[in-house]
Amino acid sequence: MADSNDMTINLVVLGKTQTGKSAAGNSLLGSSDFESHLCPSSVTSCCSLGRSGRILGLMRRNGYESALRVRVLDTPGYPHSALSKVQVRDMVRAALAQHFGEEGLHLALLVLRADLPLCPDESNDTVQLIQELLGPTWKDFTAVLLTHADKAEEAGYSEETYLHSVSSTLLSLLTSVEHKYIFLDNHNSIIKEERNTVLRKLLNFIQKNNYRVLLKHSKE
Repeated sequence: MADSNDMTINLVVLGKTQTGKSAAGNSLLGSSDFESHLCPSSVTSCCSLGRSGRILGLMRRNGYESALRVRVLDTPGYPHSALSKVQVRDMVRAALAQHFGEEGLHLALLVLRADLPLCPDESNDTVQLIQELLGPTWKDFTAVLLTHADKAEEAGYSEETYLHSVSSTLLSLLTSVEHKYIFLDNHNSIIKEERNTVLRKLLNFIQKNNYRVLLKHSKE
């Protein structure tokens, strides 16, 4: 049984095929729950939930050290090589209700590649899908996860210079979600300190949102 002082955060990764959603989910969990590899077609074709163990050293509650547990819902990308937009949307919507209907969703992580430009049509399709899934307050519950940040770094970009060079489409998106973004390397396994840094940033986003959740269904 979980300690009453533990905290669980519920996350979903969303985005295009081959952006690194599954790899990002594995990094957050500190595991290899989700299949992730280079492939000429979409790898993820169904939703699956991964759970971390107890993570210590990140937070305190009521004056005591508290353990963090992370739950990540991995989802098929859109556009998908075998599924339509409606199929992806309906599948993700059903999985969100199944896994987070009681406790609620803390954050949707929109996964984008830092080493590829974000174009207007692509952004519009992605944002529309998130709006359909999360509703009118989606901006409060969405953060951008910029994967393959190691490639941007290899090209000579720091986080600051990168953000001064990106497309107006990405800048507009980051502004709309109140600059909730995180850079993430796509090594096979990030080290514990890097993972903890990312989790602290996510906790900060959730705290600033007053620990509110989406999709929670009250029982009659």
